[in-house]
Amino acid sequence: MRGLPPAAWAYVSVVVALAAAAIGTAPLADLDLRALAVLAALFLICDSAPAKLNVERARVSLGYAAGLASVVWLGAGGAALVGATAIVTGQRFFAPVKRLFNGAQFALSGYAAGMVFAALGGDRYPPGHEQWVEQVIGPFLGALVTFVTVNLLLMAGILLISRQATGQELLHESGELAVGCLGYGMFGLLIAGLWGAVGPFSAVLVLLPLFIARWALAQTHAQQQAHAATLAALCQAVETKDYYTRGHSERVSRGSVMIAQEIGMRPDRVEAIRYAGMLHDVGKLGVPTKVLQKDGPLTEEEFAAIQLHPMRGLEIVREIGFLDEALAGIMHHHERMNGRGYPMGLAGDEIPEFARVISVADAFDSMTSNRSYRAARSKEEAIEELRRGAGDHFDPVMVEAFLRALERHGWEPPEPVVPPEDDVVETTQQDHDDPSMPIKIAKS
Repeated sequence: MRGLPPAAWAYVSVVVALAAAAIGTAPLADLDLRALAVLAALFLICDSAPAKLNVERARVSLGYAAGLASVVWLGAGGAALVGATAIVTGQRFFAPVKRLFNGAQFALSGYAAGMVFAALGGDRYPPGHEQWVEQVIGPFLGALVTFVTVNLLLMAGILLISRQATGQELLHESGELAVGCLGYGMFGLLIAGLWGAVGPFSAVLVLLPLFIARWALAQTHAQQQAHAATLAALCQAVETKDYYTRGHSERVSRGSVMIAQEIGMRPDRVEAIRYAGMLHDVGKLGVPTKVLQKDGPLTEEEFAAIQLHPMRGLEIVREIGFLDEALAGIMHHHERMNGRGYPMGLAGDEIPEFARVISVADAFDSMTSNRSYRAARSKEEAIEELRRGAGDHFDPVMVEAFLRALERHGWEPPEPVVPPEDDVVETTQQDHDDPSMPIKIAKS
């Protein structure tokens, strides 16, 4: 929270003031102080051990469970008090402003959820009561959605105003984050239901399944990190063969994701195409280095070796289960709409969608990157080449989607690559990724 702009400080101040007003509504004389103490303690324990998600920088507070249980048993004011205990939580210990904001954020979320619970006719019937489903579960679900929505909106507000994230980034990450929050919030219903039968001890009973769920999510996160490390290692192995393509795979991956999001792909497919973009050239590991770095015309045999690299890429990564649809993108990213590409000469809609996406991003990055034999083309020149090849080389839908995304997000050209002085680096003057640089075949 250091270095917040004035608008962000004003936002934090307003949120804290609103939270203080909400807490002020708590009828302390009528509250069950034992329940308040137990739920506040549970909130502190849970909020001090947030769960990791497969979303960069995102954590889900397990305190959602205690916050939602307090909505049922303590009402709006009591829920605001429980949420406010985030100020003294174990995490964010050395960030007092962040702790203050998070305490206010949870207080307002709890208060809003409590008001919705009451408005929907919520009441505290014990489990087994004939009206429990009608007067607890239904209103609770409304309170749950309200709690999560208010919490995420308050967080999005500070991130946007302080310029720590863009609206596009928040939209991209909000889906998985909301699902995680809703899932942990449902534990609040379990606490509320058990409370009528076993009292405050229900909080202890729920801790075990709650932390087991956290452990399971941590394992998923670790697996995702292992996937990323595997892909990074493969990309590094490919790019070691040619200093002038360093970073190419990462940029093609980013460009492919831009297109995928622009055409409205589902988040799981966007993630798969990110993998495909990173690994699209992994088959170069199976192509002799002397062929990749040859600076004269290729023989027919050498060109055939180049044409085989998509198939070799498929052979290398086909056993990596999580790649799924990405395999088709790796295999066919050099096919052309006119059927004159390789390795199988597919045409039009025969070419898998992933491959049509990667082909555009791949060509654009190649054209806008420096090579030993030419300077990088300008963005305008590369765009013109993409337009010229639309319908013949590239899928025109993907070209237009990429150009729209390019206008919105821009494109950072790669930094000039300086090979180590103690290495002799041979470079080819033929670029199979650049549509404006046809490969020369030696005549016999």
